[in-house]
Amino acid sequence: MKNPIMKYFTYEHLPPILQEVSKPIGELAQLMDSTLPDSPEKSAGLRKLLEAKDALVRAKLG
Repeated sequence: MKNPIMKYFTYEHLPPILQEVSKPIGELAQLMDSTLPDSPEKSAGLRKLLEAKDALVRAKLG
């Protein structure tokens, strides 16, 4: 079953300039979700990656 947090890593709805930042992070999240076993540590890692993605997208906005 897909991790519910993964919906927050989508990037297709963003303007191209923000996709430049969001897409690689979303792809990394997909890789981690599909290759790591479900665990509290995986959930924590994906949450932290989401926090980083949000901050980096805001940084791109300037």
